[in-house]
Amino acid sequence: MNKFPEDIYTEAEASVDTLAHLGPLAPMAGIWTGKRGLDVSPKAEGPEKKAYIERYELQPIDAQANGPQLFYGLRYHTSLVKPDDVETFHDQVGYWLWEPATGTLIQTVAIPRGQTVMAMGQAAADATSFELAATRGATTNGICSNPFLEEAFTTIEFRIRVAINPDGGWSYDEDTVLMVRGQSEPFHHTDRSVLTKIGEATPNPLARERSTKELT
Repeated sequence: MNKFPEDIYTEAEASVDTLAHLGPLAPMAGIWTGKRGLDVSPKAEGPEKKAYIERYELQPIDAQANGPQLFYGLRYHTSLVKPDDVETFHDQVGYWLWEPATGTLIQTVAIPRGQTVMAMGQAAADATSFELAATRGATTNGICSNPFLEEAFTTIEFRIRVAINPDGGWSYDEDTVLMVRGQSEPFHHTDRSVLTKIGEATPNPLARERSTKELT
C-alpha cells in the first residue's frame, strides 16, 4: 500500500511564520554559544580528548514543499575552536527540518573535509528530547564520504541526541561510529556540548515581508 498521496504535485498550504511551526525545533532557533564542549577523536596513539568552544547559529527559512510534503526548518552553521585558539578545527553547515504531518525530524550535515550526512528521527511537536540517526549505505538517511575517509575512517553510523533544557538552553550528544583502518573494533567519535543563547533568531523572509507590509 502506497503511504504517500496519489497527487504528488499539488503543494500543501504553508504558513509564512516558520518560527511558529517548528515543533520540537522551536527552542533551538537563535544564536548560541557553548563553552564546555568535549570531543573524543581517534589518533594513532589512542583516543584524544579535546575541550572546545562553539558558536552555533540557527535561522528560520521559508517553508519548503515537495508537492504535498511540507517542511519548516532552520538553516545552521556551527564552528568549534579549542580554548585560547583561533583555528577552527570543525566547521559544519546544514538544515534542521520538521515535518508536522508525520512528526519527522531531519538534520543535514556538510563538513569541509568531504563528508555529508542526512540523519532522521521522530518526535512529538512538544518533545523536549529527540534522537536522529544515519547509517552507511542507507538511501534515505545515509552517509557519504570522500574516498580517503571512506577507506581510512569508514563512518558506519551517526547519531545525535538533543535535549531542551529547563533553563531555556539546549544540549547535544553525538556519536559517530567509525571503522578505523588497522583497528578491529569500532571507534566511537563523540562530541557533546551545552549551549546558551546569545542572540535571537531573525524571522524568515516571508514573515519579514508580511511584517513590513503591515507597517506600511
